[in-house]
Amino acid sequence: MPNHYSLHASLRQAPAFSSAAQSFTSKLILLLTILPLSLAALAFILQWKGDRGLTDPNTATARWAPRGSLNHEIFPGMEASSSLLSPKSHQSSDCSSLVRSASPSFPYYRDWKFDFDANLRPKICVTTSTSAGLNQILPWLYYHKVLGVTTFFLFVEGKAASPDVSKVLETIPGVKVVYRTRELEEQQARSRIWNETWLSSFFYKPCNYELFVKQSLNMEMAIVMARDAGMDWIIHLDTDELMHPAGSSEYSLRQLLLDVPGNVDMVIFPNYESSVERDDIKDPFSEVSMFKKNYDHLPKDTYFGMYKESTRGNPNYFLTYGNGKSAARIQEHLRPNGAHRWHNYMKTPMEVKLEEASVLHYTYAKFSDLTSRRDRCGCKPTKEDVKRCFMLEFDRAAFIIASTATEEEMLNWYHEHVVWGDKDLKLKLLRKGILTRIYAPMAIIEGLRESDVFSSVVASAQATLSKDNFLASIGGTNSSRAVGSESLPSRKMGRSREHQATVRKVLDVESSTSHEAAVPPLSPPGVNDVFLVEA
Repeated sequence: MPNHYSLHASLRQAPAFSSAAQSFTSKLILLLTILPLSLAALAFILQWKGDRGLTDPNTATARWAPRGSLNHEIFPGMEASSSLLSPKSHQSSDCSSLVRSASPSFPYYRDWKFDFDANLRPKICVTTSTSAGLNQILPWLYYHKVLGVTTFFLFVEGKAASPDVSKVLETIPGVKVVYRTRELEEQQARSRIWNETWLSSFFYKPCNYELFVKQSLNMEMAIVMARDAGMDWIIHLDTDELMHPAGSSEYSLRQLLLDVPGNVDMVIFPNYESSVERDDIKDPFSEVSMFKKNYDHLPKDTYFGMYKESTRGNPNYFLTYGNGKSAARIQEHLRPNGAHRWHNYMKTPMEVKLEEASVLHYTYAKFSDLTSRRDRCGCKPTKEDVKRCFMLEFDRAAFIIASTATEEEMLNWYHEHVVWGDKDLKLKLLRKGILTRIYAPMAIIEGLRESDVFSSVVASAQATLSKDNFLASIGGTNSSRAVGSESLPSRKMGRSREHQATVRKVLDVESSTSHEAAVPPLSPPGVNDVFLVEA
């Protein structure tokens, strides 16, 4: 009987056990089905939120934006919608290259923000003398804003002083536009520089010499303006030059100068020279990535060992200058020492030369640069007369070719002396380190263009400054030109001795003091200098 009862009990428990097992299996299958679907949904939500505002730490913004630059003042002009652009802004030849292309390639540049806190240190300003148009000035200016430059002193004439250009520049925060007016000419005629010897060898000569004196006088005024604005550092650049702050912990000129010891008065940036690979370049900042390194950044045996192949029959290693540009700490008695250096009336500045950072010089990057330089100078295209007008040998040769050759002959000469078309030679010099690829400026400027920064600035100026109220706005804080003042051509230095004496009479009388001579644009060392360098 007991055995019969046990068998009956086990038969009753078997279905219950089978039902429990089936229920557990169903729940497990359901869990395995829901889990991957939930993970997929979570990933989709995170990606959706990331597209709406999360910052990718590996993007260009994180790498290149200066420290503390997020969540502060909106980049000037970026709040304006691209829909504000008028058809005229797209049709203008000067602004067409400022409008973004059809396919955005740098989405993380949108809504870039920069820190313009008054307590931000160091405060850096850049001064330039320019006659360029917006298509060159705007990319140059905003690129340096990305690097941490807060203030710009623009001494404008020619195209840069025209209403279509100057009215845009005056609307940009941190930009001071200085026009070459009669008042400016008279003020600079009273400069103490005319009574001193350090720049006297450049006085009263045409073309490049005249420009060199004009730049020095403008730099002298910029020092005063920089001091009044509370700047810490001042840099003189041309609008075909971009700072390249390599070697800093971040791609920031501000960070680079922040790390300079307090006893240093001047920082030397060796220049690299653009090495174009085509003859049809229209926008060098966005199309040139290959540069020739400076002598100071190369081993001596590499430089002199590859000198012949590097020059390709040109007069020097670089087409133009090779002695770089400099940044000066704002302090008492600071003065310019030519366009490339600064000096001090009371002491010899303590200077350092950077081992990685440089100035990128986009020289003769466009074929049209040949004729534009020719059109700015009225010298005769002879070997003797060009010495009177140009300091560097390549500039002299280029002027003669542009003045005497046909269009086809000029293009052939440009290919032979400027364009790097030999792939084997390029590869060899790239491997040796003579040539190098630098993409950061190209990427930053393209990112700014894709973010509508340049076109928005133009559109904003057009919207806020009508033709009627533009003249009234000239007297604002961003302009030094008074209403109705007459803009003058540049001061001609090649005047008569009688006129020179007259100018001298109106100068402030000071004792003539001997100072270190101005540093002109200098070519890099040549093969004949190898023994001098070693000595």
